[in-house]
Amino acid sequence: MTPFGFPVLLELAGRRCVVIGALPIREGKVESLLGGGATDVLVVSTAPSDHLDELELLEGVQIARRTWTSADLAGAFLVIAHDADPGERSRLSAAARRAGALVNIVDDIPACDWAMPAIVRRGELLIAIGTGGASPALARKMRERLEAEYGPEWAEVLRVLREVRAETMPLLPDFRDRSARWREALDPDEAAALVRAGDADALRSRLVSRLLDGARR
Repeated sequence: MTPFGFPVLLELAGRRCVVIGALPIREGKVESLLGGGATDVLVVSTAPSDHLDELELLEGVQIARRTWTSADLAGAFLVIAHDADPGERSRLSAAARRAGALVNIVDDIPACDWAMPAIVRRGELLIAIGTGGASPALARKMRERLEAEYGPEWAEVLRVLREVRAETMPLLPDFRDRSARWREALDPDEAAALVRAGDADALRSRLVSRLLDGARR
């Protein structure tokens, strides 16, 4: 059985996330949570102090410069933690689970409920790469490849698609019909090329025309 075999995207806004230990901080887990929409992040660590100083300036981040206690986990939705001591990692995992949180103990697969994938983020476009914990190095290499393939124009593509979807959905009430129309209307290569050329309006008009062709107005 492959570890972490079911992918899911989580809503973090308004839910507490807790990061414990120096390793998750050095690996940028706090910034990843904020980039994913987290608005309430508690960081519990005594090091690295310079990075803690930087994180303390970020909106939505609270810093506790000490060792963790079970009270830190109260109300937590996600926990990312690490400790060099295997026994302490087990205690962290057990305490987080008792608190009802989903826990990730960095580099300790049996102690984890979920894995943090390598991520390519372009606005609302999110591409996640996982290897079941087998090779973080491969996940990183794949991320770099996808970052080169999916450039910043994809953020604008997604903005246009969201607007067109909102505009046309009331006119296409049947889910199966709407899905079929989108499959026919959307050419990702065309969409990216138009946005790169500075012609997002053409993308919008083409999509609306194709989607509503023959539909009742």
